[in-house]
Amino acid sequence: MESVTIRQYKEQAGGCREIFIKKNKDYGPSWRIMRIPTLIDQIYIKANRIRSIEIGKQQMIDDDVPSEFRGIINYCALTLIQIEHGSALSDNPEFEEVLKLYDSYIEKALKLMNKKNHDYGEAWRNMYVSSYTDLILTKILRIRSIIENEGKTNVSEGIDANLFDMMNYAFFGLIKLSIHEN
Repeated sequence: MESVTIRQYKEQAGGCREIFIKKNKDYGPSWRIMRIPTLIDQIYIKANRIRSIEIGKQQMIDDDVPSEFRGIINYCALTLIQIEHGSALSDNPEFEEVLKLYDSYIEKALKLMNKKNHDYGEAWRNMYVSSYTDLILTKILRIRSIIENEGKTNVSEGIDANLFDMMNYAFFGLIKLSIHEN
């Protein structure tokens, strides 16, 4: 039987996937040109915007926190695809191939969350949504250090592990915000 957390996670993942599909219809594979640092900066922009909203700065654009968390999840998936396949100026893979890759990274994030959730006893449910934002921003700074060190780490996890963690923090934020809405 599927746990409540898995069900909630999959529900939020479905919303992210729907946006991913719609954005692809609008823009095609234009994201394929972006290099890893550019994608990381896109995630930074989303997380920094969430933080600005959380600290009460006046909002001039209507996008809300959940849409920014969805953007973080989707940019993390795109970054993982770029890590695997590299950026390309003219490589336009079939969308079905890209969607399979996207789905595989969402599934990997879900499996990782399930393992960590077991070990940590769903501690995320007792955290503030703003903590997820801070943790995402911290992971971005870590990734920037890894990039500046040409991908080398001494004892730390690599870029991909940090991306999966950011995806899961964003999923936690979406789940908690959806609970508060209902």
